Amino acid sequence: MALPVTFVPGDVLEAAQLNSNFTYLEGAGGFTLVKSETIGTTVASVTVTDAFSATYNSYKIIVDGGVGSATALLQFKLGATATGYYEAAIRANYSSGTVDAGSGANQTSFSRAGNVNANYINFAMDVINPFTAKYTLVNGMWISLTQGGQFTGYLANTTSYTAFTLTPASGTLTGGNIKIYGYKA
Repeated sequence: MALPVTFVPGDVLEAAQLNSNFTYLEGAGGFTLVKSETIGTTVASVTVTDAFSATYNSYKIIVDGGVGSATALLQFKLGATATGYYEAAIRANYSSGTVDAGSGANQTSFSRAGNVNANYINFAMDVINPFTAKYTLVNGMWISLTQGGQFTGYLANTTSYTAFTLTPASGTLTGGNIKIYGYKA
């Protein structure tokens, strides 16, 4: 039987055919939802536990919905580690096209991982090797009300992490969901 099996209206769907399609899709790559965490009301930070494991080497984290009480940068921290974060961001202004950049070496978190304001929480990041005994690498997009761009960085240690925390540089977060997806190999 060729995979994936396609069906047309009126076909009888047999369990073996359905199981073959699922087995094919599982090996084909893609995302699997690992965890969804709801952001509370007027919280200073959100910690997500059991986000990373040996099941996947790479993850995508997305915040869906929610708002901030102030316009601020959104910080990302792995576990309780408060040193060794290296980052760079490059952004272009929507109206003028002016490009600016920011960077940091040996910081206490990824301090430019996203941003928040009264309209949204902006956070979408790929995280590579968080559970593996290697440097953790991050890559994400930057969207604010005035700029768009790219954010990258690494955490300079070989600690295995299962949890992370999102914290606005000022103000609080309300609502939305943090979704963690594992990349299938």
